[in-house]
Amino acid sequence: MLEARAFWVATPGHGEIRTQRLRSPMPGELLVRTRRSAISRGTESRVFRGEVPESEWQRMRCPFQEGEFPAPVKYGYSTVGIVEDGPAEMLGRRVFCLHPHQDRFIVPEDAVVAIPDAVPDRRATLAANMETAINGIWDAAPGPGDRIAVIGAGTIGCLVGALAARLPGAEVELVDIDPTREEIATAFGCRFASPEKASPEADLVVHASASPAGLAVALTIAGFEATVLEMSWYGTRSVPLALGGAFHSRRLILRSSQVGAVSAGRRPRWPHPRRLALALALLRDPVFDILLSDETEFTALPALMLRLATSSPGTLCHTLRYD
Repeated sequence: MLEARAFWVATPGHGEIRTQRLRSPMPGELLVRTRRSAISRGTESRVFRGEVPESEWQRMRCPFQEGEFPAPVKYGYSTVGIVEDGPAEMLGRRVFCLHPHQDRFIVPEDAVVAIPDAVPDRRATLAANMETAINGIWDAAPGPGDRIAVIGAGTIGCLVGALAARLPGAEVELVDIDPTREEIATAFGCRFASPEKASPEADLVVHASASPAGLAVALTIAGFEATVLEMSWYGTRSVPLALGGAFHSRRLILRSSQVGAVSAGRRPRWPHPRRLALALALLRDPVFDILLSDETEFTALPALMLRLATSSPGTLCHTLRYD
């Protein structure tokens, strides 16, 4: 039997590396050795701090999660690895899998998606976030020539901005309190603005800052009958929302987007493997490397997660490497 190491949230605010035994893969299963994984900082920080509401304990379960919220729980969903055991045609192939942080694991063959040769390991870890951004674009339904504001230049906001900027004639403005995000906005073909200087009368506003202040800005700059798409997840936090003033007279639409379900018009034709394959295909573009922040050894994750969940300005996609 093989030995595997995995990251667990042992108690809220405390993580540890645990060792476990792996059985041999059965027919139709793969043994995958992890090469890289990425930390989805917003969601995983809330999981680490124990901020998943009890009402969401079942809906928030990730594939191959072990344990239960709030803790102990093994959580994560952006893993790149290489197949070490399984069908002959799969041996040695690089694959992406929605799996918690673990150096070796066994999954059904249909749980992985092959990674294109042109996509390096670190960039491929963005696949789960890219899928979320794709779903956000589907929900927002922007059109050519639209004036689009994306508030919050974290990983998700930047990916949404990059995809929106590829629409013909679209004017996309990335809004963030961190002026260093202007370089990323420029790389993706977007304008950049601070919240105080965000352009008014947007046809569409996508909010991804996970802050009440950002949502307030979104409602302020949305044009008449515009849509504000909320992509932030607040966990157990209550969010004050000013629905007085011009909210009704401007006939604003406020709607949510969540990658657990795709828009009704695409749901019958876009199963999860097809969505991940699209995400990986889009990641052939090396421009997305600008979203990759630091990289740390997997064994240092307990201390790293504590830092990321408390204070880590400037961090976008932090990846882990595995020996």
